[in-house]
Amino acid sequence: MPSLAQMTGSLHIHQFYIDKLKAEQLFESDPELAMLLDNVAAVLSEHAIVLADDIADIECDDR
Repeated sequence: MPSLAQMTGSLHIHQFYIDKLKAEQLFESDPELAMLLDNVAAVLSEHAIVLADDIADIECDDR
């Protein structure tokens, strides 16, 4: 199992790429690519939620 630091780092990376994908305006001329990037952002968001929940569980167990 990854350490708390590794999970927290992974969560920050997920958030970074989610923000980048949501802010990306270069692909407005290609709706299919824009939809694909939206789907990638959605998957990353779902995984970030799971990571955040796992981190909260670990922090709660440590107290």
